[in-house]
Amino acid sequence: MSRIGYQPLKIPEKVQANFKDNVLNIKGPNGEIRLEIPKEITYKQEDDTITFDRVNDEKSVKSLHGLTRSLVGNAVEGVTEGVKRRLKIEGVGFKAEMNGDRLVLSIGYSHPVLVIPPEGIKLAAPDATTIEVEGADKHLVGEMAAVIRKIRKPEPYKGKGIRYENEYIRRKAGKTAT
Repeated sequence: MSRIGYQPLKIPEKVQANFKDNVLNIKGPNGEIRLEIPKEITYKQEDDTITFDRVNDEKSVKSLHGLTRSLVGNAVEGVTEGVKRRLKIEGVGFKAEMNGDRLVLSIGYSHPVLVIPPEGIKLAAPDATTIEVEGADKHLVGEMAAVIRKIRKPEPYKGKGIRYENEYIRRKAGKTAT
């Protein structure tokens, strides 16, 4: 039994959810998200609650049931509260700064790296070693944070690089002279 798929989803007052031809448009104060609902998943909207059901009990359909409920829940959360990811920069001389809406990273390369956010994503650098990625779409925010982290992954010897805020970097011992 899908525990997540059968949970009813409460829609806040500020959010509008409209179904049309298996496409769900969710509009709220932080933006608008469009999701396609699989054919195998049925939905019912009653006042401020949406419930999801499935047409059969095949394994792939069961998986889609919980996934669809989670994606719609994330979309509702994103358009009401927004989603934020924080990244930390570690390393001597490594820093981040904003140039308009673009992020400029000085992270040990011979040139500064320019990061241009896609539509719907806001980048911020509250201080030189912190980067904030925020937006309404949880998937897009996570993807943008991963792209920024990939520019200079944290290395295991000194821990230098860009990492997620609560990420633990396992350190390795360097070479030893005997």
